[in-house]
Amino acid sequence: MSDSNSGAGAAGGAIYGLGILGAVVYFWQQADGFWEHVWAVFQGLLWPAFMVYEGFAALGA
Repeated sequence: MSDSNSGAGAAGGAIYGLGILGAVVYFWQQADGFWEHVWAVFQGLLWPAFMVYEGFAALGA
């Protein structure tokens, strides 16, 4: 008999996935050309890294 909480982490992953999907949609709508749409996909996938970088840059300035 094991008491694991494996289902508890699934909700966090789903919310994180929705955040990524929402970011891709947002950046996609802002893009104009082909390469901007390609860049929008990368921005959507990497938005947490951009957010942390900008936060640290604001704290350090």
